[in-house]
Amino acid sequence: MAESYSVPVGPAEVTLRFKNSRFIGVAGPAPDVEAAKAFVGAARARFPDASHHCYAYAVGHGATVLHGMSDDGEPSGTAGRPMLAVVQGAGVGDLVVVAVRYFGGTKLGTGGLVKAYTETAQTAVVALTTEAKVDRIAARLILPYDLHGSCCQVLARWEVAVEAEDFADQVRLSVSLAAEDLQQLQRELADATSGRVCLELDEWTEDTRDEGDR
Repeated sequence: MAESYSVPVGPAEVTLRFKNSRFIGVAGPAPDVEAAKAFVGAARARFPDASHHCYAYAVGHGATVLHGMSDDGEPSGTAGRPMLAVVQGAGVGDLVVVAVRYFGGTKLGTGGLVKAYTETAQTAVVALTTEAKVDRIAARLILPYDLHGSCCQVLARWEVAVEAEDFADQVRLSVSLAAEDLQQLQRELADATSGRVCLELDEWTEDTRDEGDR
């Protein structure tokens, strides 16, 4: 059966100081790239007078994930990349972290910046509340009445949610299921109905890109 993974329930915010600079770390959910960018935009709007608004995000989990990051004017590789390393190693999917810096007049140096942005991201992620999530997709089945009972038994074993049923000339089921269960469920339905019933997807997109958003 499908395995779940952790995602943020809502935002978390922390404040750290490194020498005279103040770093505000804000972490939260990013179910898609648009949501991640909106989260970054909201942080910019909340702290418009900050020196930098650096960020990193990972949308998705496991093999299917989109990444983005930005140094936002800090020396290349001192903010976005170390923050992305934290996001990737957090064990949390659909995650965005923004590190807002108020420059305090004392330069931190390359090593100091990496340390500051890494610890800000880590502390913000630790402060998050998370919950379990399973990626689900929508599908439909069209089946004769005599196969309704056997198909429902198969669907129940795979924890498939029946969203709607239409009893007309045939039975039409709208369902949602864990994405990773798709192929095995299709095979079991075919076996149980001697190939008379096929699970058809309403939508199916697979994206394994790893994009940078600089």
